Amino acid sequence: MTLFLRNLAFHAVFFTATVFFVVAAALAVPFGGDFYRKVPDAWSAFHRLCLRHLMGIEIRVEGTMPKGAVICAIKHESLFEAIDLPHFLNRPVVFAKEELFRIPFWGKAAYAYGSVAVARSEGARALRHMLAEAKRYAATGRPMAIFPEGTRIAHGARPPLQSGFAGLYKLLGLPVVPIAVDSGAIYSGFPKRRGTITYRIGEVIPAGLPRAEIEERVHAAINALNPPEAR
Repeated sequence: MTLFLRNLAFHAVFFTATVFFVVAAALAVPFGGDFYRKVPDAWSAFHRLCLRHLMGIEIRVEGTMPKGAVICAIKHESLFEAIDLPHFLNRPVVFAKEELFRIPFWGKAAYAYGSVAVARSEGARALRHMLAEAKRYAATGRPMAIFPEGTRIAHGARPPLQSGFAGLYKLLGLPVVPIAVDSGAIYSGFPKRRGTITYRIGEVIPAGLPRAEIEERVHAAINALNPPEAR
């Protein structure tokens, strides 16, 4: 199958099926909790199946995720990791831009799954609410997923971390698991290409480190899969 036909088949099958998953999610929202989470979890798993069988993209994981509440600091190169998070992590609590929660249906669905809105410019009250929500979820033992660079980054780019990451790390008092991912090399844009997307789970970084040290260690670890010429 040619690259163009693979892309055509992938987009047709995955996004058509997504419509049905959205309807199922809408019907499941009132039930909340573990029942609701089964829908986006199944959607994420279906995405992986489509990648493997239609696009010829394999997923490789290097390292092991620790159990319990941790902050997962993840490189963000494409839409892949956003869709894959429910499958890659165990019931993750995702930190997302507050603007996304204003999208009709999406916001309600995100809250039902268990997500935290990051309001960067709405003052101390919004920050206190965000931290209260994060601490509430951390008490359940679920992993906290955050993209510390703040947005999608081109493969090979190594921008500094957003300032909010260090603040969250300090206030939550949780260890950090830095995770590199190289999805941008084959998944970003059109056409997507065949190949392997790798997650590299870094060494757990303990809580309580100075800001400069935690930022330096996380920055290095999440960029571990960048090509040598980008360094």
